[in-house]
Amino acid sequence: MSDIQHEEAHTGPIKTPKQLLWTVIFAFVIPVFAIIGLVMYVTSANKPGAGAADESALVAARIQKVGMVEVRDANRPLKSGEEVFKAQCAACHATGAAGAPKFEDAAAWAPRIKTGLDALVHSSLAGKGAMAPQGGGDFDDTEIARGVVYMANAAGAKFPVPERPAGNAAAEGGAVAAATPVAAAATPAAPATPATPAAQEAAAPAAATAQADGKGLYDKACFACHAAGVAGAPKFGDKAAWAPFVAQGIDNMVKIAISGKGAMPPRGGSTASDDEIRAAVQYMVDHAQ
Repeated sequence: MSDIQHEEAHTGPIKTPKQLLWTVIFAFVIPVFAIIGLVMYVTSANKPGAGAADESALVAARIQKVGMVEVRDANRPLKSGEEVFKAQCAACHATGAAGAPKFEDAAAWAPRIKTGLDALVHSSLAGKGAMAPQGGGDFDDTEIARGVVYMANAAGAKFPVPERPAGNAAAEGGAVAAATPVAAAATPAAPATPATPAAQEAAAPAAATAQADGKGLYDKACFACHAAGVAGAPKFGDKAAWAPFVAQGIDNMVKIAISGKGAMPPRGGSTASDDEIRAAVQYMVDHAQ
């Protein structure tokens, strides 16, 4: 009896092969698989391979400013309607994707053509349905209007191809004409006597500056609608269209431009001051007389 107790005292808890197997599984196999799973979990995140991404460019993209300023040549040659169509419009209008009227599909374009060119250009610049606003993209508003005309005419319309308004030469002529009454008013003591050369030289730069400021704001904010007469806006240089507005007086016109009217947002959607708005209105009026 004592021999049996002595033998059991020197034996371990593992007495059968089955117990040995389970001991090995719990002691070695399970920890190994746990370690492998942990390693796979830690390394499972998507990581770019060596050379697959420019880390400096990614950092720059994350910290870049929200707004960007892009300087373009306002006097560069205009792109043709076909060029604009191929570069920006064909993605949807070539196949009729997302309900876009397909190129040369007269039936699809007919109801749109009936609304007129102004409405079509306005929809293109402001966006409509699945079509994002096209204004401010790779092409200026006149080029977008050319793309619209190209597609509409291919479907049976007879719209004229839009052109840019008069250039700087007309603006300079308007500045000289505007300088004359200013110079004359500078010499009230002798109204019949022409202004002195010194007074003319002092008045001409001021008028030229006002014209330049007005043209700058026109090119930035007013051009989108007034260049093509979009949404009923009086077209730049169109004397007949501007006549009823001119008859109301410059002060009333400036007031409307500041507060907005119809499709025109307040200040033309810009942050221009009252003086800048007046200069832009005067610039457009000067070219409609």
